[in-house]
Amino acid sequence: MKELDIIDKKLLNLLQVNARLTTKQLSLKLNLSPTAVYERIKKLERDDYILNYVAMVNPQKVKKDFIAFAMLQLAEHSAKNIADFEKNIKELPEVVACFHISGSYDYLLKVNLEDMKAFRKFMVEKLTEIPHISNTQSVFSIHEVFNYTALPIN
Repeated sequence: MKELDIIDKKLLNLLQVNARLTTKQLSLKLNLSPTAVYERIKKLERDDYILNYVAMVNPQKVKKDFIAFAMLQLAEHSAKNIADFEKNIKELPEVVACFHISGSYDYLLKVNLEDMKAFRKFMVEKLTEIPHISNTQSVFSIHEVFNYTALPIN
């Protein structure tokens, strides 16, 4: 995969801010023809620079603005236990992000729910039912200062 040129970088930055811009609008910002912009976008998609296009939903409007971060330890770190855990955690819709991490804990989860009562129910009825978890620790968001979705491309 060849390195991105300055136009591709600008294009990725523009699309991350507003993926609904038309090729015509993008072409005016990049001083290219709409066809050239279209071809660049298709190449960026083919080369997996662009993974998906999404709509960002307001968590308050859908009553999912209670954010918990749960750190988990596994009892054993065998390949099978790790694979089993990762398969099981993907089935929980409340978990919007999961990272295998270094340090004292093995995984960090971001969980969006309605409130503390919903989080307790999630912990008791879902998370603790997953095999191989030996320890958990949770913290809760008090206020979201920022949560960028765009990755600056320089």
